[in-house]
Amino acid sequence: MEGIESRPIVRVENKSIIRENDTVSVESPLSIKILDKNGLESSLGLLMRTPGEDSDLVRGLLYSEGIISSESDILEIQHHSEYNLVILSDEVSFNPEEHNRKLTMTSSCGICGKESISNLIHMHGPELSKNIFVNIEAISNAISSLQNGQNFFSSTGGTHACARIDNSGSLISIAEDIGRHNAMDKLIGNALKNDYLPVKNEIVVVSGRASFELVQKSLRAGFPIMVALGAPSSLAIDLALEHGMTLVGFAKKNKITIFSGSKRIV
Repeated sequence: MEGIESRPIVRVENKSIIRENDTVSVESPLSIKILDKNGLESSLGLLMRTPGEDSDLVRGLLYSEGIISSESDILEIQHHSEYNLVILSDEVSFNPEEHNRKLTMTSSCGICGKESISNLIHMHGPELSKNIFVNIEAISNAISSLQNGQNFFSSTGGTHACARIDNSGSLISIAEDIGRHNAMDKLIGNALKNDYLPVKNEIVVVSGRASFELVQKSLRAGFPIMVALGAPSSLAIDLALEHGMTLVGFAKKNKITIFSGSKRIV
C-alpha cells in the first residue's frame, strides 16, 4: 500500500525479545511549483507528507491558502520525479511573494515558513450554514465513522485523519496523512475535485487537536461544525467564534465539550 513501509524492529515484552518487521507511515518530501498566466514558474515550498492522493493535497493546499477558488483555476497538475507543477488558468492572479514559504513545512506544521499569518486570519470563506443541527448521538456516530475509516492508522498507528460526516454521523469521505494539516488539505482537495465545495450541511471531524490552521482551512471550505477528538487552541477558539463556527473538542462517545456555536448542538 502506498504510504506504508516495513521496517525491522526489536520488540521487548517483559523478558522476551522478539525480532520482526513492523509497518510504519511514510514521511517524504513533496515540492510544489506554480506556473502562472505570465509563464513564470515559482516555488510554493517543500512539504513533508505521506505519499498518496498528492493531487488532492495540492488542490486542497492551494484552495486553503486562497490561491485558487475552484477546480477550473487549475489547468493541469504535472507529477515530476522531484516536484509537482501546478499550471494555473489565466483567471488566477498569483503573487509568489505572498505565498512562498522560505522553510520546509514539516509534518507537524502547516504554516511554517510563512512570515505572517494575517492573510490567513482575515481570509473569508463562504457563509456557514445555519440549517444543520446535531445531537450527541450523531457526534458519537461521527467519531465511530472516523475511527473505523482510519485504515492507515490501523496499520501503523502513525497518521492523522480528517473526515466529512453528514448530520447523522455517517462517513462521506476521509483522508489520512502523517501531518494533520495535510490530511485536511487532502480532504478539501478531494471535495474540490468532485465539486462538493463549498460544504453546506456537513461536519468535519479531526483525529487530534483543533489548531488554528485546521479551523482556518475548515472555514475556507465552509464547514459549519468541527469536531476534534483532542483539545482546541486559544486561536482556534477565537477564530471559530469570530466566524460563527461550532467547535467541539475532547469529543468522546456520549461526552463532548463545546467551545463555540452551541446553538447547532441540540
